[in-house]
Amino acid sequence: MVTGGSPADGTDRPQEGKRFRSRWFGGNRVIRGRALLRTRRGAVATGTAVALLAGGLGTWATDTWPFDGRDRYCWGAWEEDSGPAVLGDEAFEGADGRRRTATGTAPTAAKPRGRCVLAVRSTHTFSDDHKGTQDTRVTVTYGPAPKPAADRVAWAVEFLGGRSVPLPEGLPGTVSGSHGLLVLPERCDTRDGRPTAVTLKAEERTPRDVVGSPDLGGADAAVQLLLAAADRGMRAAGCAPAEPLRVTSPLLALPEREDTSPPSAACRIPGLDVRAGLGKETALRVRDQVGAVTGGLQACSVRIGRSLRLGEREDTRVFDALMVREPRLAALLDGVTGTRAPARGWRGTGVLADGHQAVRARCAGRPTTFLMAGSPAYETRRHFVTFTDAVTSRLGCAPVAPRAGAAGAGPSTAASAPEPTAESAAEPAAESAAEPAAESADGESR
Repeated sequence: MVTGGSPADGTDRPQEGKRFRSRWFGGNRVIRGRALLRTRRGAVATGTAVALLAGGLGTWATDTWPFDGRDRYCWGAWEEDSGPAVLGDEAFEGADGRRRTATGTAPTAAKPRGRCVLAVRSTHTFSDDHKGTQDTRVTVTYGPAPKPAADRVAWAVEFLGGRSVPLPEGLPGTVSGSHGLLVLPERCDTRDGRPTAVTLKAEERTPRDVVGSPDLGGADAAVQLLLAAADRGMRAAGCAPAEPLRVTSPLLALPEREDTSPPSAACRIPGLDVRAGLGKETALRVRDQVGAVTGGLQACSVRIGRSLRLGEREDTRVFDALMVREPRLAALLDGVTGTRAPARGWRGTGVLADGHQAVRARCAGRPTTFLMAGSPAYETRRHFVTFTDAVTSRLGCAPVAPRAGAAGAGPSTAASAPEPTAESAAEPAAESAAEPAAESADGESR
């Protein structure tokens, strides 16, 4: 365990004129300053092009930094005041009780699994004498994806969906302002052949609940933290490549948060009409997020915005949809779709459960996995069909879902139809005929 904290002197006080905001969650007042985990001036590049070195946010990650009493965190991967705001004074939103600590276990060659939790805590007394608390956690994990299929679908949606964008330079992974995932080289695979991944997740907490995902200073800062942790983890586990993983190209830019998709085309997918069947007031609160749209990954997230009038504390998920085709990311999902066709008339293998749908089939010459995780309160199977149709059309391959009116096409038919074996559901020859002669690069947005 590595611990660290800010000195208890005048440098520990907030900047003059700094304003604090707060929110109430279950009787707890959570402080949220305007500068919540913003990138340090001059320490992290915020332009479109960023040069990052996984060997560690500077030379300190390779143990060559001149030691000056600064604290290290998460297996020695991160150092105090080394760049990202979560490691500097900007991370503290309260004037008192400032602490930054890290706990966890590093991976080893004998046990290549690790976990670290960086905790940033502070308190602040407001003018009405109420005390606010800050409890920001950044969790890093090193190891394979969860084994149970439903857990792995939820895990993939969390780290590949939403506002996550693919890492450049061909690195198999994604990053957002509060999350990150990197699949490590094959030499780091587990003994049973599963890929090893490093994940990064930031959360804002109260004593009883998680109340948000604080931004770590933008996706650029999250990339630095992710690659530094991955590099240190691989070296601890004895599988690091000769050269550290690098990112020098700009990250993909996503559409604005408040998307302008027409009501009948969530995530700009024609026919993906989420508002149909909802009450008028609920339909007005539908929010959709266009995620990555590349040759190797596509994401779409739909939520119903929280209603303060109804006492709702957070948005309600309708669904998260993913297409995963990048080889190392797709390997994370091996086995999720089982060995049988999802229903009569579907291509490939898969399951059409109430809480999630997962289908894998060849598309444009490559195994492609389609996922959807939804809320039990909403019927999502028809949205899954619409999503898969749009993706296969974009990629230039045959649909995976049966045509309307065919056996298995409708939600109720798909659920009740007998499941043929994968052999009896052999993919049609039309698939190879439909594939384009030349595929576009995985990193190209289409």
